[in-house]
Amino acid sequence: MGKWLEDIWYGDSRLGLPLLPLAIIFRLVVFLRETIYRLGLYKITRLPVPVIVVGNISIGGTGKTPLVIWLADFLRKQGFHPGVICRGYRGQAHSWPQQVRPDSDPVAVGDEAVLLAKRCRCPVAAGPKRAEAAAALLEYGHCDIIISDDGLQHLALARDVEIAVIDGERRFGNGRCLPAGPLREPISRLNSVDMLVVNGVAGRGEFGLQTIPGAIHGVADKSRVLAPESLSNYEVHAVAGIGNPAKFFHTLRRLGLTPIEHPFPDHHPFVRADISFDDDRPVIMTEKDAVKCTFFAAPEHWYLSIETAPKPVFETRLLRLLQQSGKGLKTAGENT
Repeated sequence: MGKWLEDIWYGDSRLGLPLLPLAIIFRLVVFLRETIYRLGLYKITRLPVPVIVVGNISIGGTGKTPLVIWLADFLRKQGFHPGVICRGYRGQAHSWPQQVRPDSDPVAVGDEAVLLAKRCRCPVAAGPKRAEAAAALLEYGHCDIIISDDGLQHLALARDVEIAVIDGERRFGNGRCLPAGPLREPISRLNSVDMLVVNGVAGRGEFGLQTIPGAIHGVADKSRVLAPESLSNYEVHAVAGIGNPAKFFHTLRRLGLTPIEHPFPDHHPFVRADISFDDDRPVIMTEKDAVKCTFFAAPEHWYLSIETAPKPVFETRLLRLLQQSGKGLKTAGENT
């Protein structure tokens, strides 16, 4: 079903014509929901600290989580004490919100939550109700700024800065809303965000985001490190359970590797059999997938680290927006 929908969304959109009535209903529901919040009929929580929401309007990976990781590091260098919240997608915890540590169980809190805790080096909380997760960080984490990984559509939490991340290759597909297209909101929603960040080549009014492949680390032992060039022209098993596996496979090819592709659905609950093959080739996966495979990984299992970096003009714009919010005036103003 997922492959069929992607063929419609990013290929021959005529195949999705029977889904247009459902897309119209979906878009109407989105509009009514936004109107209810705008009229104040649903509660909107406003925090005493700045809130930055990093999200997208499309289904699938656009690169927002690497940007959140970069933001946490950047804001810390500016003198802030950031905290990160996320939904904890597919987490099976019995109560929410959950404080997330680098050694938390991804089955309980979700894979992205654990990855954020490992990489952001700041307090992280997960929960379907982001306002509650943020409140927990303010109470226990002593944070003075909150970054929400995803949540563009989570209108119950007021935000001071909205950043929408766009896949520079796939963009918006056929431009239709679910299920006839990949959009969670119409493209016009982007007119109201503060910054458009493109993971790839940016257009007018957009900020480019450079993705930089790093070293290859052992899944079970991160201290084991390989340079990508050491596997140049080497055939490897490539495992990816992310929103756009093809992008990961393309990255490996750009690094000179020859991947045998093993795509899985986004947030796939990996088991040992998924990453075990009857040969001695290395198995390379994404860092997000590695979080779920740590406990049963063998020496042949590796993950590719990815860094991301927007251009300096993005930094300037972000700090200006925080100053304009008033909440971040003192800290941001001292560093600009």
